[in-house]
Amino acid sequence: MTALSLCLYCMIQAIALLVAANGAPVLINKVLGKRWAWPVDNKLKLRDGRRLFGNTKTWRGLCSAVCFATLIAFLSGIEPLTGVLFGALAMAGDLLASFIKRRMGCSESSRARGLDTVPESLLPILLLKEPLALSLIDIILTVAFFFLIEELISPVLYRLHIRKRPY
Repeated sequence: MTALSLCLYCMIQAIALLVAANGAPVLINKVLGKRWAWPVDNKLKLRDGRRLFGNTKTWRGLCSAVCFATLIAFLSGIEPLTGVLFGALAMAGDLLASFIKRRMGCSESSRARGLDTVPESLLPILLLKEPLALSLIDIILTVAFFFLIEELISPVLYRLHIRKRPY
């Protein structure tokens, strides 16, 4: 395998993990509706009167992200523990973005282009670059490509009634 093809292969694996971790909560929500959708923040409000994360950040979504990422890691020949960590870190990035959006006064599930995709993609890829064999250029390209995937696929998922919003 040439260096370029190995680079592309590693980036494709990382993108597959990102899609699995970030798509799992959406798919599980579609299948289960409100069942077992307990908010991660337990409806906690901070001094500013806003929720820590909001109702759409659930333990069910977090667990599904970890499980889906672990499954994709296993099927891709990546250590399952790397998949567990990847899913957890992707959701930590998603929670960070949600926390920032609440502090900015944005409503739940509101759109914040870039903030909605960069933390949840950059955090796991950056911290797991060694086991995923990613270089700095690979990381930048993967985050950019994931951003484009989200921008292009979300409206399609909305039209298919999988997502509740076109973003």
